[in-house]
Amino acid sequence: MVEKDVLKLGPYEFTSRLFVGTGKYDTFPLMREALEASGCQVVTVAVRRVNLADKSKESLLDYIDRKRYTILPNTAGCFNADDALRTARLAREALGVEWVKLEVLADPDTLLPDPVETLKAMATLIKEKFYVLAYTSDDPVMARRLEDAGATSVMPLGSPIGSGQGILNPGNIRLIIERAKVPIIVDAGVGTASDTAIAMELGADGVLLNTGVAKAQDPVRMARAMRLAIEAGREAFLAGRIPRRPYASASSPAQGTIAPSP
Repeated sequence: MVEKDVLKLGPYEFTSRLFVGTGKYDTFPLMREALEASGCQVVTVAVRRVNLADKSKESLLDYIDRKRYTILPNTAGCFNADDALRTARLAREALGVEWVKLEVLADPDTLLPDPVETLKAMATLIKEKFYVLAYTSDDPVMARRLEDAGATSVMPLGSPIGSGQGILNPGNIRLIIERAKVPIIVDAGVGTASDTAIAMELGADGVLLNTGVAKAQDPVRMARAMRLAIEAGREAFLAGRIPRRPYASASSPAQGTIAPSP
């Protein structure tokens, strides 16, 4: 009997390794349909962009089935540790969750992570008993620092947020994965299904994406493609690819074959 391929993150367990965001969709019903097509079990929500106070107004939370999906709040839009901490605390209070995707950005032009402010926020969140999934650059040193600081998962970017450039530095991503003792989830920059498959074939434990689905010409079909790519990439990684060779290698043995007719 084959055991289930389960991803464990703190107190949570998932069989889907695709994490899908909720921003940038044209409508909330379209978002809901794309989430269903993706087969995901974790949905990320940018807390600063959601109205948690006025329950009378429509919210994207109205379109997320809490019995079906686990919400992962994130601190998107925060540019310093203090703002990220306030956002994480608000999410815990409003959503009743004990985990957070920590995202502290350096500037609005590049949307690259700020390593100093990220580590500063990490230290406090760990003291406050959060399970922290930490967004970072594809720097193996920074990834190790975040792991040592207590991250439940480290989330290196494939390329800048929303860029659709795919995995720009597979060598660094592979090095981060090989050295890590916590799950590595590639986050940001995925543009199409093949990008997702590449991340999984490198050995990533999961992929988080948003724009690649939300702004596709057909978000629902792209969500389905991402699901299949996650599954294919994971299976390929577990199967173990053949080594690359500089020369050809015949598929059929040289001996014992039938000679061609004259």
